[in-house]
Amino acid sequence: MTREPDPLTVPQGIPLVEAAAHNPDGNVSEVLIVTGMSGAGRSKAAEVLEDLDWYVIDNLPPKMLLPLVDMMTHANSTINRLAAVVDVRGREFFNDLYDVLQRFKSYNLAFRIMFLDASDEALVRRFEQVRRPHPLQGDGRILDGITIERSLLAGMKNRADYIIDTSDLNVHDLARQVRSCVAEDTHDQLRINVVSFGFKYGIPLDADHVVDMRFLKNPYWIDELRHLTGRDEAVSDYVLGLDGARTFIERYVSALEPVLAGYTKEEKRYVTIAVGCTGGKHRSVAVSEELGAQLRHAGHRVVVTARDLGKE
Repeated sequence: MTREPDPLTVPQGIPLVEAAAHNPDGNVSEVLIVTGMSGAGRSKAAEVLEDLDWYVIDNLPPKMLLPLVDMMTHANSTINRLAAVVDVRGREFFNDLYDVLQRFKSYNLAFRIMFLDASDEALVRRFEQVRRPHPLQGDGRILDGITIERSLLAGMKNRADYIIDTSDLNVHDLARQVRSCVAEDTHDQLRINVVSFGFKYGIPLDADHVVDMRFLKNPYWIDELRHLTGRDEAVSDYVLGLDGARTFIERYVSALEPVLAGYTKEEKRYVTIAVGCTGGKHRSVAVSEELGAQLRHAGHRVVVTARDLGKE
């Protein structure tokens, strides 16, 4: 009987390569799947990971992940940290990612998922700025493509270990958050992001806890402090010297301890504490910096960012 040719694939030959792959032997110590919404910052996240010496593959068909990991483990490769950017540009191949992740579990291969997200408004604005269509919009509008993509990615977002909302992040803040997620020697440690914000610009979408510092006097009304920020010593000393400021921070840190311990037990790896004031320039910034310092002193991994500085 004449043997039928192998089915064509894109790239050609994926079934053959996958069939030839062995079970990974675990020499690859870290596999990170980077996915999320188009325009949410996947490319920047990949750049940060490359700077941290990860081996980064972009837009790889998911079925190629197993043979790639197998190649790295059986060829005495020095590469032990693999990051794969997988997204809907792969169209029908994206659905294969769920099967591949299940194979990873059956092989006891440790992996994590980082999901980059942003609000619809932020994504539309970004696509309009670069004057490029959304990869799924077809003949429709940008928002149509975003809606389709959200539906396709809903399951993956629910499975993600880290969700980074980039709606109001600049490239530097995004880089800090990515670094925090993949920091070495802290794989089982909860990552805490303390972000200051202004209520007049809206509460951060990814906030797990929201702290309102508007009960403190506003340095904005002091001429000598108005042009400064909570990162300046004069403002920080003023805010932290107000009645109740340090007491609140110390008691809040104490109140957080059982919560953070519970998150760790429940395998929640990432938490965002949003600290707000009116404009996100003075009180929230000073308090978030002090809160971050005290949490670090308590042994936690913390990144502090100021979302709304420069918006006034």
